[in-house]
Amino acid sequence: MLPIGDNIPARNPPIATWTLILVNSFVFLIEVMLPPEEREAFLYVFAMVPGRGDSFQLVTNMFIHGGWLHIIANMWTLWIFGDNVEDRMGSVRFVIFYLLCGLAGNVLHLFMYPGSDIPTLGASGAIAGVLGAYFVMFPTARVIVLFPVLFIPFFFELPAVLYLGFWALSQVFSGTLSLALPEDIGGVGWWVHVGGFITGVVLHFFFVRRDRAGRDQYGIDAAWIPSNHWRKDR
Repeated sequence: MLPIGDNIPARNPPIATWTLILVNSFVFLIEVMLPPEEREAFLYVFAMVPGRGDSFQLVTNMFIHGGWLHIIANMWTLWIFGDNVEDRMGSVRFVIFYLLCGLAGNVLHLFMYPGSDIPTLGASGAIAGVLGAYFVMFPTARVIVLFPVLFIPFFFELPAVLYLGFWALSQVFSGTLSLALPEDIGGVGWWVHVGGFITGVVLHFFFVRRDRAGRDQYGIDAAWIPSNHWRKDR
């Protein structure tokens, strides 16, 4: 199921979301313009290779991608869900939150595959954190999804809690299934997604802007009002 959009408009220009998309796109264009040998060397240096243990790769790998489909899928998802989360956090807090979720996803992957020599790259761990925050903050939002059947596109509206909950469970299931394989054979970084999503669920509360009374930026007391009421002000 491919997300097409949601029904919650952003109140403020999502400057951080746009900037992250532009930075990722710029880095990817640099990648594709490199000769094959230099591109391979570039990925080897800046992608995360668990067996090498280079700490800077925990950050740099979030800004490189393995192909057009990879970056388009990631940036499209960030475009759909990032603006609303940024609305609640503010641009600077959102970027910090985004990076922390990406780091957490990478750390979980390192824990699961400590000796792997297969590069891991992409912004999906950080974006999974954005999905985790959206899952908690906007559970009753409606997500429009595309579901192709025999090359015929069908469009559905699903509650965000259902769509994102199913996605999260599928990552846990696939990640657990991958552990049954004799080794990390590459492909999707399931545990990067899981780690990012869980971190987003846990950390989002600390990044939502509040006034001195402890209310969020739209005047809702986030300490006691259930999150499914937050949409009423939007």
